[in-house]
Amino acid sequence: MIVKKYIQDFEKLGFGMFVHFGLYSVLGKGEWAKLSHSIPDADYEVLTKEFNPGREWAKELVRTAKGAGCRYITLTTRHHDGFSLYDTCGLNDYDAPHAACGRDLVQEFVDACQEQDIIPFFYHTLLDWREPSYRTDFKEYLKYLRASVEILCKNYGKIGGIWFDGMWDKPEEDWEEDALYGMIRSHQPEAMIINNTGLSARGTLGHIELDSVTFERGKPQPLNFEGVPKYVASEMCEIFADHWGYAKEDLAYRSPAQMICELAECRKYGSNMLLNVGPMGDGSLRLMDAAMLGIVGEWVAYYEEAIRAPRPAGIEVTNKEEDFLLKDGNCYYLFCFRLPMRADGNVAQNEEADFSDVFELPEQIRSIAWMDNGEAVEYTQEGSSVTVHTVPYCYGRNLVVRVAKISC
Repeated sequence: MIVKKYIQDFEKLGFGMFVHFGLYSVLGKGEWAKLSHSIPDADYEVLTKEFNPGREWAKELVRTAKGAGCRYITLTTRHHDGFSLYDTCGLNDYDAPHAACGRDLVQEFVDACQEQDIIPFFYHTLLDWREPSYRTDFKEYLKYLRASVEILCKNYGKIGGIWFDGMWDKPEEDWEEDALYGMIRSHQPEAMIINNTGLSARGTLGHIELDSVTFERGKPQPLNFEGVPKYVASEMCEIFADHWGYAKEDLAYRSPAQMICELAECRKYGSNMLLNVGPMGDGSLRLMDAAMLGIVGEWVAYYEEAIRAPRPAGIEVTNKEEDFLLKDGNCYYLFCFRLPMRADGNVAQNEEADFSDVFELPEQIRSIAWMDNGEAVEYTQEGSSVTVHTVPYCYGRNLVVRVAKISC
């Protein structure tokens, strides 16, 4: 089986930000607004006269991502509505340089990423609601698609990868993947190539050139590499509410605690988490989005070491199904999922409770300590049998998922 270093490096990033941003952000009705609300092309394209993100939009976005602990950002350079945030170099004039902003927003994004040591990834739609050839001459459309993606590969320096979405719209068509991926490799030989399989085919690996499978809003699973010629990564993408693009009346927010749990669960299976935000039309984030990212970032700051390089240890915690171990070198990392014992957080917990985790470990343990405060964790080890006496919740403090470092 071929194992490529750039794929392993991608796995060590652990946590990234997904950004859905485009003309639909001006409407504030979600990224599928044009199709879902049957907006005619002429009416929708008027939005180009309003689309004018602030000059600091990219720097602020990248700064927020970095504060949340994200190591990479995947930006929608073109979504299904066909509008491009980059200079299409004459392919059409339906792009940001021809909109009210008059600027190449992808260049601004890449510059901000480079300034702040974040790796830029590009999302690019495969389907297109606006381009006539998508409906009338599919082979001609694929030439247009490849020419569009080639601009991204040639004009913005080294990128982390390209994230495709939409092949599920025409599952019976020949998308000429060899030509598309081959072109990318000719310009960006170490770019991750990811093609989202959608909600109905999570974790499915298609073309041999693909470098990661996707789990769109679904719990990752272990990958089966038996008989597979190439090692691939995995990535789960998730949203805060119910829309990927900004929807001003979407109030169905999940909690930061749920996002923390999902990030931890992704790492349990060696999968990256790509957490989405939808900036508003001016490029800024809703206060709620920024606040939630800040809370997740507090958790990441405690456990940075545990969510990057460590990989699944293949060791079962026999008495706690949700808890798990990762391993890196001579160290293990025990992830403990714990919420308060009482619904009433104002009542101190004095009860004696068994929070122990039990598992088999072949190495001799030297020490175990909580990563967030360095306090020692009690444990017993008899041969390979280990019992760790974890008490991850105390009054006035709840980190949702707490991680103990086991040194051997």
